[in-house]
Amino acid sequence: MNPEQGSLVTFAQQDHTMFLKRILHYINPANLFRKSDSNINLRMMHGINKISLWMFIVCLVIMLIRFLS
Repeated sequence: MNPEQGSLVTFAQQDHTMFLKRILHYINPANLFRKSDSNINLRMMHGINKISLWMFIVCLVIMLIRFLS
């Protein structure tokens, strides 16, 4: 394996780690109403995205419960 391939694999691993960290940050209830330094429009957009992500997760759980019972 040449050095270029190794750096590409490392970059891909860092990309996946960053993606997972961001998802975990979004679904953390402590961060749902946290105040950020960005402008109000961006804060509202992120808030709506967090709420919709939580609703999606709740619906998946409800569908799974109904499917298993």
